[in-house]
Amino acid sequence: MTKIALVTGANKGIGFETAKQLAQHNIKVLLGARNETEGKKAEAVLRGLSLDVTYIRLDISDSTDIENVKSYIESEYGALDILVNNAAVFLDGAWFGNNTESVTLQTLRDTFDINYFGTVELTQALLPAIKKSEAGRIVNISSVSGSFGVHLNEAHWLYALKPYAYSASKTALNQFTVFLAHALRETKIKVNAANPGWVKTSIGSDQAPLTPEDGAKTGVALALLDDNGPTGTFSESGEVLPW
Repeated sequence: MTKIALVTGANKGIGFETAKQLAQHNIKVLLGARNETEGKKAEAVLRGLSLDVTYIRLDISDSTDIENVKSYIESEYGALDILVNNAAVFLDGAWFGNNTESVTLQTLRDTFDINYFGTVELTQALLPAIKKSEAGRIVNISSVSGSFGVHLNEAHWLYALKPYAYSASKTALNQFTVFLAHALRETKIKVNAANPGWVKTSIGSDQAPLTPEDGAKTGVALALLDDNGPTGTFSESGEVLPW
């Protein structure tokens, strides 16, 4: 039976490449995107490669969208095998420096609304469908910027980069990963966080050394874990990262 996957923020960047790579493994992929024009454009490109993908409207900050997606998956497929929580925003303005003293509460709220609250709400809504899968996989696309260990390590390249809203939202996402993995430890569902690396995207900028194709690989590998794979981890390219 064909596996069903949902990738959020799948119209561009890492999300698009994640959807592409999963579809190349003969998985039916739902392309979640809030912009219908961009979502259908991504759908057309991937279908042009003979990949089984379908655009689905999904703004994860919109509870109505989340409920519609839940109903659609349950009615059309019954179960969901893979959920890749990729959709995210970067609203701090700049990566360099430390804006903790100046970042506005509105920026914090808007960042958390997508990167954390929307992701949690969507995941909770889809858990009943994921529990019906023979081996559900939940992958949270996080960032090394959310790592306490990295930000305490003066030798790490990211040490001087402390955009507070984005980093804090990813730290919260990491804890959600750990706690959800614990909650589901008696099931076949595996929950892991992926750091895609510094990727050429709207968030990573053109200065990044990795392509979106490179950045998608860790999340895809976690989405395709077998029964012996780990759960409750944070990694990049198979390397465990500090929380």
